[in-house]
Amino acid sequence: MPDKQIRLPGPDHPIAIERNAGHIVVSVAGHVIADTRDALTLREAAYPAVQYIPRKDVDMSLLERTEHSTYCPYKGDCSYYSIPVGGVKSVNAVWTYEAAYPSVAAIEGHVAFYPNRVDVIEVSPEA
Repeated sequence: MPDKQIRLPGPDHPIAIERNAGHIVVSVAGHVIADTRDALTLREAAYPAVQYIPRKDVDMSLLERTEHSTYCPYKGDCSYYSIPVGGVKSVNAVWTYEAAYPSVAAIEGHVAFYPNRVDVIEVSPEA
């Protein structure tokens, strides 16, 4: 198997990570899965911004690790979790970079949610 290609963010593929001062709540099937004021917003190239939520603010007991994995040459190996209370819609709904590449190391210890695989990702501005 060939070595995985590692790329650095740059002008052709920018990645920016900043603290989100707002309040973020993620819910599925009436359960609050995550509730934080410490999220990081990752903006990558032309993709929609993604909220990375610290694991300490996620009810990890409601998540189930899956065998699914992907690779991003900018961020590294990606692992996934399902949210069983959400049923089929919430399979592989959560992703995480447990050993993120140095250029995005800030997202280690955080998870992100696919908006179409949870019921609500509510982002309230800073109070």
